[in-house]
Amino acid sequence: MIDFRKWILAIICPPAAVLDREVGTIMLVGLLTLLFWVPGVVAALFLLIERQTQRSRSQT
Repeated sequence: MIDFRKWILAIICPPAAVLDREVGTIMLVGLLTLLFWVPGVVAALFLLIERQTQRSRSQT
């Protein structure tokens, strides 16, 4: 199931969208966001898509 709140959060504040990940991941997304913002958004969206595909594979 898609969590639209996280997708919106990934666009507005990417590090907040990946708070359920490891500290290094949060820091990487935060650094990318501070540099240019767009790479942070892309990284957060990629991580959300990756988590969603992992959950769908584990349910099958």
